Amino acid sequence: MTFYAGARILPIIVITEVILHTAMKRPKRLSATFVNTVNVPGRYGDGRGGHGLSLLVKPASAGGFSKSWAQRIRLDGKAANVGLGAYPVVTLARARQRALANARTASEGRDPRDRASRAPTFEQAVETVIGIHADNWKDGGKSAAQWRASLRDYAVPKIGRKRVDRISTADVMEVLLPIWSTKRETARRVRQRIGAVMKWAVAQGYREDNPAGDAISAALPKNSARRQHQKALPHSGVAEALARVRASKAHRATALAFEFLVLTACRSGEVRGARWNEVDDAAATWTVPPERMKAKLEHRVPLADRAVAVLDQARELADRGGLVFPSPTGRVLSDSTLSKLLRELGIGAVPHGFRSSFRDWAAERTDVPREVCELALAHVNSDRVEAAYRRSDLFEKRRDLMAAWAAYVTASRA
Repeated sequence: MTFYAGARILPIIVITEVILHTAMKRPKRLSATFVNTVNVPGRYGDGRGGHGLSLLVKPASAGGFSKSWAQRIRLDGKAANVGLGAYPVVTLARARQRALANARTASEGRDPRDRASRAPTFEQAVETVIGIHADNWKDGGKSAAQWRASLRDYAVPKIGRKRVDRISTADVMEVLLPIWSTKRETARRVRQRIGAVMKWAVAQGYREDNPAGDAISAALPKNSARRQHQKALPHSGVAEALARVRASKAHRATALAFEFLVLTACRSGEVRGARWNEVDDAAATWTVPPERMKAKLEHRVPLADRAVAVLDQARELADRGGLVFPSPTGRVLSDSTLSKLLRELGIGAVPHGFRSSFRDWAAERTDVPREVCELALAHVNSDRVEAAYRRSDLFEKRRDLMAAWAAYVTASRA
């Protein structure tokens, strides 16, 4: 497609570039609206009277753009850059206040960067960041403990005493390289947590960049190791595993919880935390609340007749705590309880592996559409367009699927 301009023919792509350039024309002075909406990488100055303030816009690794404030200022006759924090934590109004304060400091012959001398050490910053997030971690302090343990073991010995403004990409590399190939998942978590601390430091104006961010990705070795999948049984062996658990001397609630986990194809944490007020007996439905789901979305589970029978047996164990499968002490079963039971019985699988057994059975032994099987496992649709148009959770089709699964794994039940 072309446009005619006099005797010249301009390709549509040129017209598009001109329109985009015009739409993102640099303002003489920044405005809150421009700062919020600008989506073209670059440096945008605040004009005369801005004391050297500018907005830096860069592509973000996760998509979209990162925006941060910087100030160009003269100190001892030389130009210097001063970081003022990240947007939107630091607003335009706040950035201007900091720029003015720095200009006044410089006019008095002092270096505004001396604020960095008050920057906390990495170890101090870790505690601050954990404190910020603690209220949103609804796991009784487990996440905070994991953060402290991983950073204490790998990061703090090398960078714990360094101020956050002095930590470089080379420092982060020194932390990660020894464990990158041998403890990849641990290294990934350590990097993520160092990055969170560094992003906090950027937001506070202690530094301008995240040394655990994109720059380090190219420097770290590529992961050539295959991902280790959870140990699972072939679907033909699930019925025998259920029979062995039923015949065992395991605590009754533990055995019932395992059978319920298999029949519903749910995750261990979802089953172990099940409460009676989530069960609708009349509708034969169990509704798992968002806070116990991996995707943080409510999940309705259709209950096959055998699953209902398991609940009827569990009612004999009911106490005032409201848990469907309480431990001997009346608390939620430990996350290792089911794994230990399978290990002691010589069953070569972990609890999560029975979801794989279910999925293999559905693919090999039924003609049920893929989307029904994925919804049964509460998997989030990675296709955003498809997910946006799909409003049904295909509940009745899932009910038929789970009834067929229950019949399959209980066919040889003694």
